[in-house]
Amino acid sequence: IVGGNSLSVSFPGTLIVFVYVWLPFMILPVQAALERVPGNLVEASSDLGASPGQTFRNVLFPLALPGIVAGSIFTFSLTLGDYIIPQIIGTSRLFIGQAVYSQQGTAGNIPLAAAFTVVPIVIMGFYLWGAKRMGAFDAL
Repeated sequence: IVGGNSLSVSFPGTLIVFVYVWLPFMILPVQAALERVPGNLVEASSDLGASPGQTFRNVLFPLALPGIVAGSIFTFSLTLGDYIIPQIIGTSRLFIGQAVYSQQGTAGNIPLAAAFTVVPIVIMGFYLWGAKRMGAFDAL
């Protein structure tokens, strides 16, 4: 049901392997950001009558946002450029890293490979611009 006949040649299987491989790059910055949150802020929030959900939404999440953004930048950029995992686990559809690899490697089409590499750079540029506009880098 999830992966068809074989999970090893399906998109959900590729997604599971991506999560398995890149999860530490997300956990470590988020953990570091949560460790920097002073405990007295959480205590003050509960003393003032906030529920745990309100404490998370109004205290923990804004203070952990730089770590979440940093982790997502790591994982997203590494996933965009990865070509080995989709080649081993994935389907016949090409990820952007595989397209760049195939164009510059066997085909020798360097201009098309260079054009493909612009796509992740532009995506990451817009992501960083949006994160900066939201103020995610103010606490760094």
